[in-house]
Amino acid sequence: LLNLTTQELEQRQTNQLKRRLQEAKFPLMKTLETTDLNKWPDFDALQFREYVEANYISRRENLVLIGKHGTGKTHAAIILGVEACRRGYRVLFTTAADLVNTLVEAREEKRLKNYLSRLQNYHLIIIDELGYIPFSSEGAQLLFQVFANRYERGSLLVTSNLAFAQWTTVFGDAAITAALLDRLTHHCSIHDFSWESIRFSESMQRMKNVTRKASKGRNQEGATNPS
Repeated sequence: LLNLTTQELEQRQTNQLKRRLQEAKFPLMKTLETTDLNKWPDFDALQFREYVEANYISRRENLVLIGKHGTGKTHAAIILGVEACRRGYRVLFTTAADLVNTLVEAREEKRLKNYLSRLQNYHLIIIDELGYIPFSSEGAQLLFQVFANRYERGSLLVTSNLAFAQWTTVFGDAAITAALLDRLTHHCSIHDFSWESIRFSESMQRMKNVTRKASKGRNQEGATNPS
């Protein structure tokens, strides 16, 4: 009976995790087990593993990852989202542009209040790629409302290619930007992904490997077929 009960409990936990992962809508599945943390040279591995424990979520604190494209911000955000799901938290992953579009549509269809209420049910909302596309005045105001609603009520994890001083170019209003940053950064850890693009570095390494193999092949052919 104990074995049957244990199996039933494990199956329920597996099913619950599966539902949380599906609800989160991660664009790709990135896990801690398959990630080399050394690829993020200035992100202390012990610090990252502390975030994996998701205690910042229970404290309703925020995380912000800032750096140029290709440095692994989205990868890190997905890992932390997956780990939060594993620990029983409800997570939503969205790009900033998709979230703003959804908010605008909800307002037009007169269901904005209900949608904002639904967002409050998530323990962690991951907003990816803030800074790539500037928002309309309406979009900026709606996104500010999301940030304001979550202040000290729920955690945000934001990735951006822009330093905070440049966020005004995205929101288009200095007052809104200042008020948003004031709430976002009050209880917040900020990490700078300032290293070179990992994707670019890996592409360059592949090209070097191909060139090296081709050169080796020509040398071997020349050795076996002397002129």
